Amino acid sequence: MKVEVLKQFSVFLPNKPGALSALAGMLADKGVNILGIASEVRDDSGLVRLAVGESDEVSHILSKAGFASVETTLLSIEVADKAGELARITKVLADGKVNITTVYGTAIVGHSARILISVENAEKARALLAAAA
Repeated sequence: MKVEVLKQFSVFLPNKPGALSALAGMLADKGVNILGIASEVRDDSGLVRLAVGESDEVSHILSKAGFASVETTLLSIEVADKAGELARITKVLADGKVNITTVYGTAIVGHSARILISVENAEKARALLAAAA
């Protein structure tokens, strides 16, 4: 299990055609590599969560372009692509009394999976996961 600290930006967008394209294009133009993405839409607005590497520039880039966003710490956990890995990781955190606030991820079938987790205490979570590896 490999645990890495990333930044997550929750970006508020209007729920209309082209909104995500404009955000993604602007970040691409600035050389920002998106490592993970998830979204939620409610009525006329949307929230896009972007996982990016540790970078002090992303917040500035977003605000300069007029995007409202919230920055949080995110843990990227790389595991084997097999049944039970999410259960194992979340049990370690639950047993350590670490609350998960956001989770998303993906896998390359038969190879590896990346689970992205935002927690209330990232340093404690990282230590718990390192001890469980």
